[in-house]
Amino acid sequence: MAKTLILILGDQLTPGLSSLRDVDRSDAVVLMAEVMREASYAPHHKKKIAFLFAAMRHFAQELADAGWSVDYIKLDDPRNSDSLAGEVFEAMARHGPAKLRMTEPGEYRVLDELQGLSAAFEVEILPDDRFIASHAEFNGWAEERKSLRMEFFYREMRRKTGFLMDSNEPAGGQWNYDHDNRKPAVRDLLMPSPLRFAPDAITQEVLDLVAERFADNFGTLEPFWFATTRADAEAAFAHFLKHALPKFGDYQDAMLADEKFLYHAVVSPYLNCGLLDPLAMCRAAEAEYREGRAPLNAVEGFIRQIIGWREYVRGIYWREGPDYMRRNALDATRPLPWFYWSAETDMACMRATVEQTRDEAYAHHIQRLMVTGNFALLAGIDPYEVHLWYLAVYADAYEWVEAPNTVGMSQFADGGLLASKPYVSSGAYIDRMSDYCQGCRYDVKAKAGPNACPFNYLYWDFIARHEDRWKANPRMGPIVRSYAKFSDERKAEIRGDAARFLDGLRTA
Repeated sequence: MAKTLILILGDQLTPGLSSLRDVDRSDAVVLMAEVMREASYAPHHKKKIAFLFAAMRHFAQELADAGWSVDYIKLDDPRNSDSLAGEVFEAMARHGPAKLRMTEPGEYRVLDELQGLSAAFEVEILPDDRFIASHAEFNGWAEERKSLRMEFFYREMRRKTGFLMDSNEPAGGQWNYDHDNRKPAVRDLLMPSPLRFAPDAITQEVLDLVAERFADNFGTLEPFWFATTRADAEAAFAHFLKHALPKFGDYQDAMLADEKFLYHAVVSPYLNCGLLDPLAMCRAAEAEYREGRAPLNAVEGFIRQIIGWREYVRGIYWREGPDYMRRNALDATRPLPWFYWSAETDMACMRATVEQTRDEAYAHHIQRLMVTGNFALLAGIDPYEVHLWYLAVYADAYEWVEAPNTVGMSQFADGGLLASKPYVSSGAYIDRMSDYCQGCRYDVKAKAGPNACPFNYLYWDFIARHEDRWKANPRMGPIVRSYAKFSDERKAEIRGDAARFLDGLRTA
């Protein structure tokens, strides 16, 4: 009988995981399980399910090759109980260990389920120290401040890690080079593409399973090209460093209709499930700058995403509690439009982003924030429905990282806890940062009428709906004052256009 049962979750695919350290491998059994409850708590993209199951199976093999005894339960195993708690109970009965050991889950939902097991047997939950900031460290930082802005937390993480620091000062004399990273892209015949991987036998078996069991789920399953092993994930990241990082900064906010990835790494699925190490990634990126192969604005922007935003949103998630996902500061109640699932819309930017999401289980941060997120905020869509959509459709989406980005950053539903202003724009921003508008049936230059870009009148309708709130916001006040100067006729025109368009939306 084993002394310890170690539960490894699907986003904990890391050999140095805290629960795997300081354990006698000969006296332990690792439990991994594909369960329907985890695969179906949101209507996950087919590719997301396939990616995680395939990565889990490869990691189980990696552990077995390293000398661990692994008890792996596949989704179609006749023994499958369909829940993590059920699998733990059955494994405890099979192996008779003295205790269950695990690294802290990343989501409240899973933590609640597994903490309940302590009524039946000893449960040891260890911190997830793959992150730079512990819960206590983030909360200590937050308690000292009235305003929880990411930028100031990010500076603390820079100081702690030493990344891009020259003695006690930031490299180049500035902490943040975001102002250099807003260039619209131009077509480049040599534009890189993420490294792609053909499915091996293990991955193909998973693809067949997902095709059968999740046939009605959102998304295109094949072609499937995600890395599902640590070696392939590391190769994908090395490819990004060499071929895309030098221009990542300049064009990280750009969008092109026929270029899904531009200079983005497309490694967030690998990072968030544990196949890549965040500190190793930052060290490698910094080396590209120090050795003169990538400019500072690109490397700083990339590192900020990892030790800034990623760490920050995790801190917000655990600090704010499980009710955070239900916040709705702007009282938005409109149902999610059907085109978020079907891509059936005449708005070229929305159609392109949803089609890409459907086909790749991926869209980069500006597509998420300033296209699909911007529209949802302007249209007054229920932020919880928006949250569930983002959680379902992206391969890198877990509640701890997705919810603050959606509820706080994208939808301003937390009332400004995370963002200092709502991230909204008219069609002009999308036109400036993309080529979507060139192929759209709507006219981005038109302000009113049935042929005008909906983002144009929805933007001002949003300002009008929340006029009293925005008056007191330093960054929104000037916009409110501009709206106040509109004639009564223009204001009525905005209301009429917005009502006509929104009332005509099909919902699921």
